[in-house]
Amino acid sequence: MLNELDAALSSENSYHDSDTIPDTDNEQVDTFMEPAYKILIADDHPLFREAITSVISSGFEGSEIIETDDLDSALEVTRENDDLDLILLDLNMPGMHGLNGLITLRNEAPTIPVVIVSAEEDKQVVLQAITYGAVGFITKSSPRDQMTDAIQQILNGNVYLPSDIIRTGKESSSRRNRSDENPISPELLNSLTRRQLLVLERMSKGESNKQIAYNLNIAETTVKAHVSAILRKLGVHNRVQAILSASDVDFSQYLKR
Repeated sequence: MLNELDAALSSENSYHDSDTIPDTDNEQVDTFMEPAYKILIADDHPLFREAITSVISSGFEGSEIIETDDLDSALEVTRENDDLDLILLDLNMPGMHGLNGLITLRNEAPTIPVVIVSAEEDKQVVLQAITYGAVGFITKSSPRDQMTDAIQQILNGNVYLPSDIIRTGKESSSRRNRSDENPISPELLNSLTRRQLLVLERMSKGESNKQIAYNLNIAETTVKAHVSAILRKLGVHNRVQAILSASDVDFSQYLKR
């Protein structure tokens, strides 16, 4: 993803006169004008917000960071910034009431990926958060490098869980069970337009909205509109449920029509 961004920035720089504007200045202007990512940190602990901001600033240079300290302000930010790439959400800040706050946020902004960042380490809470629509769960005790890697995986369109959850195999079992319980019927797939099928196919491969927009040569806002329509037509509440339900679909037979 970052390599694609670098290539895009390099292409933009080629249009400038290098004798008039130094290359380094061009890079600084492009970085300022087009941040790598736009990320919301929603946590009521200033020291932790400062720590996670440092992780993002060093690991994802040029990203724009917005901070809030309660659920109401987080909801307001999502209404004003529909181009957010990621929300890092604390389970225990004011207004959350545990996972109820996650559900509220997912209903308000179903196309924006949300990852829980919490001191909570109970496996059932972690798995339940994924069931309710989070695309990842990062424990606050995670080392800096591990946090950076987790955020990168999530920005790449993958689901991230703590390593001990993965080792138990519970995550795979949970994914299979939810996929089996909510298969996509041929009728629902036929209700999707060809472009929506292409978007869903790439979603099922773990691609982010940015990657889908790049690969299909369409605007990212168009991708988000397609994702919203896909969720509505399939009767699912979030991106993860759509991905899990579509994991075994043979898209080629539907794209032939």
